[in-house]
Amino acid sequence: MFVEVDKSSGEIVNLTPNASNTVQPVALMRLGVFVPTLKSLKNRKKNTLSRTDASEELTRLSLARAEGFDKVEITGPRLDMDNDFKTWVGVIHSFARHKVIGDKVELSFVEFAKLCGIPSSQSSRKLRERISPSLKRIAGTVISFSRTTEKHTKEYITHLVQSAYYDTEKDIVQLQADPRLFELYQFDRKVLLQLKAINALKRRESAQALYTFIESLPRDPAPISLARLRARLNLKSPVFSQNQTVRRAMEQLREIGYLDYT
Repeated sequence: MFVEVDKSSGEIVNLTPNASNTVQPVALMRLGVFVPTLKSLKNRKKNTLSRTDASEELTRLSLARAEGFDKVEITGPRLDMDNDFKTWVGVIHSFARHKVIGDKVELSFVEFAKLCGIPSSQSSRKLRERISPSLKRIAGTVISFSRTTEKHTKEYITHLVQSAYYDTEKDIVQLQADPRLFELYQFDRKVLLQLKAINALKRRESAQALYTFIESLPRDPAPISLARLRARLNLKSPVFSQNQTVRRAMEQLREIGYLDYT
């Protein structure tokens, strides 16, 4: 169970993940941890390591405040919207719905696949082919907290997910999180995302990414520049091509009735 304040009324709303909603930490959406797949084969093979300065957002975590960390960096493989984001949704759902024992949560593999939005009609092989690479990329995403003075440096290095274990024969999934990052999983500011909108934007990863970004913004935000939207997508193509991608994504958001823009 998560809590959010309704932007229009100030009313406190309980947010519980279900089939049509998901709850996501604002920081991860605003920072662009999940981005569109690089379409170009050349770009796919080049610069696939993503590095994000998360200092402004994540130094508010208790861990950072207690240790005096003033720099937070997220480093790891490029996480896409089409598979990795949905797997992360499954991780968030798992910790929200199931009892956490120590730093682990356990559930059936079939249920976890459903929480990731994967149709139950898919074969076991197809499930593994989708979930396994995504879990590896998410578990391979490093979050480092550090502070450096003239004489000394201290640093805490951890992962978005500490470990993941699954056995399709026994129908089991075990997910382990860093206890010092539980606050990130249950960040005090949450956004309720409508999965229906995500589904309406199927295979339109740029539109999905901009949707999650816009949902993470405060009510009545200042005008958003094209440069800021380009930065959120973290594309590697020329600026002209990136602008086209942003405009196409915004038009797709308008088509589903989510927004209007000028």
